[in-house]
Amino acid sequence: MALKELPEYPWDQMTPYAERARAHAGGIVDLSIGSPVDETPALIRAALAEATDAHAYPQTVGTPALREAIVGWFARRRGVPGLTVDNVLPTIGSKELVAFLPFLLGLGEGDVVVHPRAAYPTYAIGAAMAGAETLASDDPAEWPQNTRLIWLNSPGNPDGRVLSVDDLRAAVERARELGAYLASDECYAELGWDAPWDAERIPSVLDPRVIGDDRRNILAVYSLSKQSNLAGYRAAFVAGCRTVVGRLTTVRKHAGLMLPSPLQAAMVVALGDDAHVATQRERYRARRELLKPALEAAGFRVDHSEAGLYLWATEGRDAWESIGRLADLGILAGPGHFYGDHYPEHVRLSLTATDERIAAAAERLRTFGDSL
Repeated sequence: MALKELPEYPWDQMTPYAERARAHAGGIVDLSIGSPVDETPALIRAALAEATDAHAYPQTVGTPALREAIVGWFARRRGVPGLTVDNVLPTIGSKELVAFLPFLLGLGEGDVVVHPRAAYPTYAIGAAMAGAETLASDDPAEWPQNTRLIWLNSPGNPDGRVLSVDDLRAAVERARELGAYLASDECYAELGWDAPWDAERIPSVLDPRVIGDDRRNILAVYSLSKQSNLAGYRAAFVAGCRTVVGRLTTVRKHAGLMLPSPLQAAMVVALGDDAHVATQRERYRARRELLKPALEAAGFRVDHSEAGLYLWATEGRDAWESIGRLADLGILAGPGHFYGDHYPEHVRLSLTATDERIAAAAERLRTFGDSL
């Protein structure tokens, strides 16, 4: 798929279903998009406000305080010791990095970008923007010799699947055989629900159990949008191989891709405070504990979804039919068709709605289940 052949934005197809859902007497419950609805913590907003005297250009590499905060956060929260400030780089949200990484790495015609079978669509769009090909595959044995970049996503969007240390190690070993870059999108890593991830840390690709002390051509991507309600701030970062991070930094300097100084100050505070993350996690846990059993009572099977921000569910019929049936209940979900060709009967429901709206959705689903 070449750049000129990029598809229309898929969510535009949801307009008639949104209209059906809004017609419900109790109003719409929009679970289609994973956009946070809870307040940005006050301590982060205060840090942003206090840094508004931003008269000088910011640095692409980030302030020393931000770079040290990222390094410290990886050691404390992700079990990744030994990083230095040269191993990390802030980005303007994670989506722009996902979209531009193939281009930034110099990929082009004849190169293959591998991504998960159930995948956030920007992995494929980024490959197309660089003129590369894509392969949706979760099996390292299937990855071809001309693979140049491998995307992992754990916990996954849309399916909430977690890759174990053994899974990550197998992917890294295959990437090494191919001489390919490997990037792991880990932005839901603080949101583990089912055992063992309700108690254990979800592993990072940079974990020493995965790569030892060899970070060559390996990257981990993270976003503060979910854990800190900073989606509107566009606050993210990448870490890993110093050489690759250096290349990304050089290109981004030339392109003027840098985070505003007040945002960098806010990120320092966000990365240093674990309490607000724990609070937000419990909000999502409570919403999940309402929504998941109600969805199952309505005849859906929830697959994977052991971590992350979504429930990945099927009732054994085409996803568009399920989307319509849910819309008649005033509930808007996302069809599996948006996440590749392999899950045409699944729908994705987000936990990013208010407590009141999640409760309303659960009640409608339970009532619907009782009528089956």
